[in-house]
Amino acid sequence: MARSKLILWGVVTLAIFAFSSRALAQANQPLAQPKSTNQVGFPTDLYHWVIPPDNPLTPAKVSLGKELFFDSRLSADDKESCSTCHDPQKGFTDQLPTSMGIHAQFGQRNAPSVLNAMFNTLQFWDGRAPTLEAQIQGPITNPIEMGMASMDAEVAKLRAIPEYAADFQKAFGGQITFHDIERAIASYERTQVAFDSPFDRFLAGDQKAISDQAKRGWALYNGQGRCMSCHGVNPTQPLFTDFKFHNIGVSAHKSDFVPLARKALALLSQKGGLQEIDRLAIQTDMSGLGRFLVTKQPHDIGGFRTMGLRNLLVTEPYFHDGSQATLWDVIDHYNKGGVQNPYLDGGIVPLGLSESQEDDLVAFLATLTSPEYTKQAQKEYQEQFKRSRTDRPQRDEAAAMGLSGRNGPGFSGPFGDIGPGEAAMRENPADLGGRPVDSLK
Repeated sequence: MARSKLILWGVVTLAIFAFSSRALAQANQPLAQPKSTNQVGFPTDLYHWVIPPDNPLTPAKVSLGKELFFDSRLSADDKESCSTCHDPQKGFTDQLPTSMGIHAQFGQRNAPSVLNAMFNTLQFWDGRAPTLEAQIQGPITNPIEMGMASMDAEVAKLRAIPEYAADFQKAFGGQITFHDIERAIASYERTQVAFDSPFDRFLAGDQKAISDQAKRGWALYNGQGRCMSCHGVNPTQPLFTDFKFHNIGVSAHKSDFVPLARKALALLSQKGGLQEIDRLAIQTDMSGLGRFLVTKQPHDIGGFRTMGLRNLLVTEPYFHDGSQATLWDVIDHYNKGGVQNPYLDGGIVPLGLSESQEDDLVAFLATLTSPEYTKQAQKEYQEQFKRSRTDRPQRDEAAAMGLSGRNGPGFSGPFGDIGPGEAAMRENPADLGGRPVDSLK
């Protein structure tokens, strides 16, 4: 433990060369530095468990990984880096609905935070990568993210940079390989841990660490709000996630799941593998199928990973497609029972929360902010609160109270509970093969 603390406590020093001014500024800011494990609420036992034996943290690997993370030369046009979509100042996200990559192209997915990503059992919104190391390839070689033609092309490009030869030799004892690029970046990402929030101090026994309103929100979180069902938390697993995949109806209002699923199955049968899944997830309208692209199982249609809830006020907007601008919008979505579709998770039901109860829940979520992000989070909270008083596209009190929706004619507006093509999806949701789409109408 002493050695790991020393690695994360110390500020990793490195020479950053030929970076863009933006990347240089990002890399040098305090929020980009490796974090201490000496934080209230830090899961020490879990931490030791999730560091892979074949890639232990060392100062040389963390230093090299930091160089690579902020180096825009990893992209085909020398303009995008990992930090383009995972900016430390923005909670290691880009605060965009969906991320922008090479040549100003936008993908279909919201950039998840790197903070505490080391604890994820699977990576990406759909879990298509098993480890932090394995998730590096996708963005680097995706043609609308960093745009490199192949892993070999990336290796050749870095081998042509003299300074990197010595860095890889020091970290890994050999010349540059893509495997070691992955191991270095993952090592740096594992130093980005964020706990020590007011709620962590509250759980540790400080009753004054959070407000009475936040305490009411915590009670709702465990009770009427049903949040604990998927976003569970305890001292040994303080990540606020069950690490599972759920269809909560986010993409249902704009997706005809059955035709899309058939289309995806046909494409994946012709050309499977991680790269094709990555293409469908980032570049096509099949993105909304979520976990189904990985497992090809009907029960996973529209399912996305339960994300942790820490530092939400610096990682907005929310959900896999960035479709919700505020925490009030997110709670409104759950409060009315999501968006109805044949694959909706059985735990998604109307909650009957009042306006003041939603305010209490948001107050609780705000206490999950780590101290380095407090000032930004307070500003964002005020902006979201002000917006929530006048702009609430998801709010439907009648649906939340069970007075319309499932037993009524449905809702109106762009976020109604009945998605387009609902009549076409009344057939057996498990039957995805054999019949033409028209036969479902």
